[in-house]
Amino acid sequence: MDDRSISPLTKCITYLIMVSFAVFAIYPIFWLITTSFKTTQEYMTTSKLALPKIWYFENYPQTWQRGKFTLLFVNSVIYSVITVVSVVLLAIMAGFAFAKLKYRITPLLHGLFIIGILLTLQSILVPLFLMVNAVKIFNTRLGVLIPYIGLGLPMGVYLCTDFIKHIPEELIESSRIDGAGYMRIFYRIILPMCAPVAVTLAIITFTGTWNEFILVNLLTYSDALRSLPVGVSRFSGALGSDYGKQFSGLVIALIPILTFYAFFRKQITKGVTAGAVKG
Repeated sequence: MDDRSISPLTKCITYLIMVSFAVFAIYPIFWLITTSFKTTQEYMTTSKLALPKIWYFENYPQTWQRGKFTLLFVNSVIYSVITVVSVVLLAIMAGFAFAKLKYRITPLLHGLFIIGILLTLQSILVPLFLMVNAVKIFNTRLGVLIPYIGLGLPMGVYLCTDFIKHIPEELIESSRIDGAGYMRIFYRIILPMCAPVAVTLAIITFTGTWNEFILVNLLTYSDALRSLPVGVSRFSGALGSDYGKQFSGLVIALIPILTFYAFFRKQITKGVTAGAVKG
């Protein structure tokens, strides 16, 4: 549609809606950052929406030190990076097998993976806790990483299988005729062509793992193994909350996500668009 055929009123309404969405998306982050510079006393005694009367910068160093955020930050990076790499690589491998290698058992195995999308975390917490205890990996990094990877695979396999189905069969057949094995086809053809869906899956997995609280809190008790969301929760309790420290902790946990988006926003946009079109 030509822009000249759009009425000025329609343009004004469209821009107003877009600006409104932008304000609703940005203001909560702005409010969180400004509130993190308030003391708990000021937060409790003044308007929640007002700017700080006195900007209290000590919240951040005190939060970082008292919450042991250096260790928690390292743990979050370890969990997120290993989970993202594992989920993306394993999901593309499984998607290649389900989409291009036809066996009688293939539909059954694919269906079992897809069922995992329907399972909620709350419904498997008890059996998962018992299984982790039974195999003696409770309070270990492995005991956290295996559930993270397992819970990320169903959606990953679904996306990758659907994406790889659209890769022409001729590419694989010609490679087979030239003597290439399936592993060589995977690394030379399938993996490079799956870059768009890999970016989409990496975004979903990274944000989900970075913000995850329930599993890492349930499957560990040692501070040396816990992540940033658990550290933020230390400043709130049944008897009261230190809101200044809590909000500054939330900002610290939010910064990596915002940085991730700032550096990879073009790849994120291309990946989500391409993944959606192919799917």
